[in-house]
Amino acid sequence: MKRGKQVKKLDSGYLVTAREMQQMDQMTIQEIGIPGRILMENAGAGAFRFMSRVFPDVMDRTVAVIAGRGNNGGDGFVIARHLFQQEVSVKVFLLSTVDRVQGDARANLDLLFALGIPVVEVPDANTLRKQKAAMRRYDIVVDAIFGTGLNSDVRGHYRDAIQFINSLDRPVLSVDIPSGLNADNGQICGLSIQAAATATFAFPKIGHSVYPGAGLTGELDIIDIGVPRQVVDRIKPRQFLLRKEMLAGILQNRDPNTHKGKTGHLLVVAGSPGKSGAAAMTATTAMRVGAGLVTLGVPEGLHAVIEPQVTEVMTYALPQTTDGMLDDNGLDALLELAAGKRCMVVGPGIGTAEETKTLLGGLLASNKLPMVIDADGLNILSDRMARFKPQPYPLILTPHPGEMGRLCGVSAAEIQRNRIEHARSLATRLEAHVVLKGAHTVMAHPDGSVYVNPSGNSGMASGGMGDVLTGAIAGFITQGYGPKDAIHLGVFLHGAAADYLCQHKGPFGYLATEVMTRLPDQIRNLLS
Repeated sequence: MKRGKQVKKLDSGYLVTAREMQQMDQMTIQEIGIPGRILMENAGAGAFRFMSRVFPDVMDRTVAVIAGRGNNGGDGFVIARHLFQQEVSVKVFLLSTVDRVQGDARANLDLLFALGIPVVEVPDANTLRKQKAAMRRYDIVVDAIFGTGLNSDVRGHYRDAIQFINSLDRPVLSVDIPSGLNADNGQICGLSIQAAATATFAFPKIGHSVYPGAGLTGELDIIDIGVPRQVVDRIKPRQFLLRKEMLAGILQNRDPNTHKGKTGHLLVVAGSPGKSGAAAMTATTAMRVGAGLVTLGVPEGLHAVIEPQVTEVMTYALPQTTDGMLDDNGLDALLELAAGKRCMVVGPGIGTAEETKTLLGGLLASNKLPMVIDADGLNILSDRMARFKPQPYPLILTPHPGEMGRLCGVSAAEIQRNRIEHARSLATRLEAHVVLKGAHTVMAHPDGSVYVNPSGNSGMASGGMGDVLTGAIAGFITQGYGPKDAIHLGVFLHGAAADYLCQHKGPFGYLATEVMTRLPDQIRNLLS
């Protein structure tokens, strides 16, 4: 199957749920007074224009529109009409009977009959088998089977149709969302179309931006169908795609008269035997994004090892256990070190010894700084979730799916099935900021807002990337950015640096330390 391009960087800030989009449609029709048939016409006409751009030879090709009986099928009927008017050879295969098509979709189906556009009823598996030879004769497929309301597994001849379309090795344009995808979480409902391109309406849906949906959408275009701004303002979606334009308004150039005292001092508590690199990368990355000063606290046995790795970072030897792990006897020293700092990082490479757990418990109880917890710090925290309460200081958690599962008491697979809602639930429950790492990292905040990051690539699936991200987020907090802005900057720039390496070095094989060294370049690009 032709896979087309990666999902385009989306133009709209909002990512909407199926319910939110349904509410906008209803308000536009019932309260504003714009007829549903006009919205459908705008949708189909816009999808046709996008189709002409993404498949520039469409006028010389043949097109099969495979449609369901709902409004998604209605959009497909409009596309078929516009193709016909441009003298494109087009046929509609309706996966139902004509008498079951109603409302605006039926009105547009009747127009096809009036114009003499061929429509074939395919209401069952037996008829589908008979029509497969005819479907194979077409060069391009328009998938207008299911829209954004699908939330159960595809069955019957609909499943057979999707499976057949995927087997054709023809480019597919999906209408609104690839049929078989859940619009709210990007999960496959049994089976899904693999689209080369998708024309979606009004706003991108969550399912376009999170995996596996992001990998099935192909090139995405957002069609303005005429939903008024006041309708959108009333619905106020709480999900957003992180955009470069958003961040350009956040990142600030420095006063020429600034100095390292003004750009902040970070405290990093990290490291254990065999994991000194995690501590070094976290601390150094904070300086790569502009933190003025960084003090790195490590077990005393690592002190001589860590110093040559972090020439710009100050180090402090902390009490350790007989196994070389951080000991709870170091709590008073750490609280003293925290004086005058703007942020604290705890967790990279610290292990999960009982004494270390006690140390983290003491820090959580006594700390007053914004705190970023990562890696082993999260694993320790997961043991305390039953009695953990919101903290009086900003708390930032940066789990990968396995760590997130332990925090939430579910499997990593369950986390991946609904990344946005799990992240939102944990963030609001703990009144914390949650950075759920992975392809298209999800950032959830205490107010319930959720952002999805489009930057980054699969080459980042290697050790140390999370330590670099933690350092970047903490480095921006240290400079005075609020936790939400710091998270957005850190996550986006981290991915953008990796995208640069992917483009200039190769799709994988680059290192976390190389991502770290490209961060200043990406900061410059964002400022410009």
